[in-house]
Amino acid sequence: MPLRHAVSKVKFLEETEAWASRMHESDAVVQYALLLDAPKTVKGRCYWPVEVRAEGKLWRRFYVTPHGKALLKE
Repeated sequence: MPLRHAVSKVKFLEETEAWASRMHESDAVVQYALLLDAPKTVKGRCYWPVEVRAEGKLWRRFYVTPHGKALLKE
């Protein structure tokens, strides 16, 4: 379940929900990509990158701990 927690942490941020809602209104497909092959270590903690995209274009990249307890914005 850690994968799901990490993506959910990003998906349910207020700013992400608002952006995704605007994208859906214009019939754009929103995608959340968890990149397990590119982890980042900050202060001894492992963070997974989660990219938020619409129509194949990157909107934002976030870094989330595996269980979704901490989040960093790029």
